[in-house]
Amino acid sequence: MKLLDRYILKKFLLSFLFILCLIIVIIMLIDITEKNEYFIRHNLTFKEIAEYYYSFLPFMTNLVTPITVFITTVFVTSRLSQRTEIIAILSGGISFLRFLMPYLLGASILAIFSFILTGWVLADANKKRVAFEIEYIDSPYRTSSKNLHVKLSSDTYLYVGYYRSYNGLGTDVTLETIQDHQLVEKLSAKAIRWKEESGKWEIKDWMHRKIDGMDEYITSGAVLDTTLNLHPDDFSVNPKLHEMLTLTELDQHIQKLKAKGTDNLSFFLTEKYVRYMSPFAVIILTLMGVVVSARKSRGGMGLQIALGFILAIIYIAFFLFARGAANVKGNNLLLTVWMPNIVFSMVSLVLYRLTPK
Repeated sequence: MKLLDRYILKKFLLSFLFILCLIIVIIMLIDITEKNEYFIRHNLTFKEIAEYYYSFLPFMTNLVTPITVFITTVFVTSRLSQRTEIIAILSGGISFLRFLMPYLLGASILAIFSFILTGWVLADANKKRVAFEIEYIDSPYRTSSKNLHVKLSSDTYLYVGYYRSYNGLGTDVTLETIQDHQLVEKLSAKAIRWKEESGKWEIKDWMHRKIDGMDEYITSGAVLDTTLNLHPDDFSVNPKLHEMLTLTELDQHIQKLKAKGTDNLSFFLTEKYVRYMSPFAVIILTLMGVVVSARKSRGGMGLQIALGFILAIIYIAFFLFARGAANVKGNNLLLTVWMPNIVFSMVSLVLYRLTPK
C-alpha cells in the first residue's frame, strides 16, 4: 500500500468513526429524552438503563452506517478537493480510478463489518433490547390475523378466517385432508380455542365430513378437544422477531414457515435479502460520494455536503419504499429489495463518467 493510499484510508476511517460517534450520541440523547418518562414511571436504575443502551448501540450503529459512510466520503473528498489535493494527485499521473482504490478498500472493510453486525452480533443484542422495550416501553404485542393458511402435515391443511392472539381464539375454521388431489376429510367449525392447561385445541360447533368414494359420512357436535401439530405461537407473530434472529436462525425460520405453508413468508425473506444487500449499499454510496464531491466547487464544501445529504435522503426513502413494497406485495422480492442499489449503481456510473479526470 502506497503512502497516498494510507493517507486517504486513514482520513476516511477516522472521519467515519468521528461522524458515527457524533451521530449516535445525538440520537441517543434524543432517545433518552423521549423515553425518560418510561424510565421514571418504572423506577429503573441507572444500571438497567445503561444495559438497555448497551444493547441499543449495535442497532443504532447498523441503522446509521450507510448514511454515515456517505457523509464521511463527501466530507473527506470535499476537503481534498477544496485544498486542490485531488488536482495534484491526478496531475502526478495517478488515474481517477486508482484514486478511488483506498475509498473502496475502506468501504469494503466497513461492508464486512456491517455484514457481520447485521448477520450475527445485532440479533443477539436485539433480543435484550426488544425484551426491554416490550416490558417497559411498548405494550405487549397483540396481533389479529386474517385468512391464515397453515400446512399441518403432508396432506392436512388448516384455514382460519380470523385469529386473535390475545385470547387464542380463531373463527371460521376449516381442517382438510387431501390425498392424491382428492378431498377425503373436512372438518368445519365456527371457532377454535387454545387450552393451555391441556395443551389441546377446543373446537366448537363443528361438522365433520368423511368422503369414501361415492359415500359421504357426516357427524357434528358442540365441542371437540383435539391435538394438532400447531401452537398459538405459529399464529402470533412478534413484529420485531426478524430483528432477533441471526442469519442462521433466519434461514431455519424460513424453512419452518415453508414447511407449514404460512402466509407471512415474504416478510422474513425480505429481511434476509436486506441483510445481504446492505453491505453493498456501503460500497455504492462510497463511490457516489467520491464522484459527487471530487470536483472543486465555487460554493465550497457546504454545497457539496448539502448535495450529499439530498442524495442520501433520496436513497434512504427509495430503500424504505422498496422494503415496504416487498413486504406488502411479496412478488419479485429479490429484485424489489435490490432495486435501490441497482438504480444508484447506475447513477454512480453516470456521475463517474461525467467527473473530470
